[in-house]
Amino acid sequence: MSVTTIQVTPATRQKLARLKSSSGETYDDLINKLLSLVPERDEEGPYTHAFRLGLLQARLDVKEGRVLTHEEVKQRLGL
Repeated sequence: MSVTTIQVTPATRQKLARLKSSSGETYDDLINKLLSLVPERDEEGPYTHAFRLGLLQARLDVKEGRVLTHEEVKQRLGL
């Protein structure tokens, strides 16, 4: 098996270490588990790369509070 090195900050490495389910779990296993959280398809077929990136960004926006309520959108649009 071929391996490569990726650069992460010590803080990121600590976050990843806390997500491991066991001491024997590799970072490769963990990263693949995290990547599996971004869906590749639905019943209509595969998602495009751009859609998957947009979905991930939208989830991050919600997590970081970068969203508007329906009322805020209507107010901004003058409805």
